[in-house]
Amino acid sequence: MAAPPNFEEGQSTYRPPRFNGQYYGWWKTRMHDFIMAEDLELRDVICNRPFVPMKTVSEGTTTVPKTRKEYNDAHRKAIEKNYRAKMILVCGIGPDEYNRISASKSAKEIWEALQIAHEGTTQVK
Repeated sequence: MAAPPNFEEGQSTYRPPRFNGQYYGWWKTRMHDFIMAEDLELRDVICNRPFVPMKTVSEGTTTVPKTRKEYNDAHRKAIEKNYRAKMILVCGIGPDEYNRISASKSAKEIWEALQIAHEGTTQVK
């Protein structure tokens, strides 16, 4: 995995690496490391799915999402992880890539949309 020619962006521990549509594999590795350094749980949110607090209704047979009024502090912190991961990913892409992921609701959806667009699906690989 080679670095882009004429790479002028400085390496920052405060800003996520910027992806401009080229050298996706290189950016993906750098973004992975940036996210892991930021918070290990963010990677779990991206790989799995965002946390949705659920409650059991109908005599213990059905689960439904809790309303925001029913959240406790632990629920809020877990939900914030998805938004933190989304923010890092969105801040690490340019406007052309943003158009590709703008309808995504979760960090996992963003990551998968970028991966499919630039690497293809697992069947194509």
